[in-house]
Amino acid sequence: MATKIRLQRHGRKGYAFYQIVVADSRAPRDGKFIERIGSYNPNTNPATIDLNFERALYWLQVGAQPTDTTRNILSREGVCMKKHLLEGVKKGAFDESAAEAKFQAWLTDKQASIQSVKTKESEAIRAVEKARLEAEKETNKAIAEKVAKKKAELAAAKAEAEAEANAEPAAEEAAPAAETAPEASAE
Repeated sequence: MATKIRLQRHGRKGYAFYQIVVADSRAPRDGKFIERIGSYNPNTNPATIDLNFERALYWLQVGAQPTDTTRNILSREGVCMKKHLLEGVKKGAFDESAAEAKFQAWLTDKQASIQSVKTKESEAIRAVEKARLEAEKETNKAIAEKVAKKKAELAAAKAEAEAEANAEPAAEEAAPAAETAPEASAE
């Protein structure tokens, strides 16, 4: 029987997630399968992959053919690398301890590169947030200056109005006093 390692679609329209299964190549995509070896959720950032490493390696070694997408997933998780190294051990190119050392070195490099990408992303996000905060502070500062200017203009206009209001009664009191004063000086 020809077996394939492939994705089985689940989820709803527009929000798919997948089970990684080993199935007969003649079976329908979402139909009967032999074994479920993991899951893949592309909706998260980065994509979430849960994989039974040993079972995936076993199925590759017994001849199951992965589809293109599952081959990429298995390569990313290191299953294909481990299979390649174990084939080198079978051929006598190197011993099993050297193969394990090479695999661990590859795995640490892979994790370091993933961590550096995550760090760069988080730094970029922080930089964008900081720039947005600075822009918002500048905007708020400009608005505060406009409000202060408007309040100062209103206060000045109110002070002028009060001064004019205070000046009119004083002028009215001074006018009658000025009228009576010349009469008194004439006598």
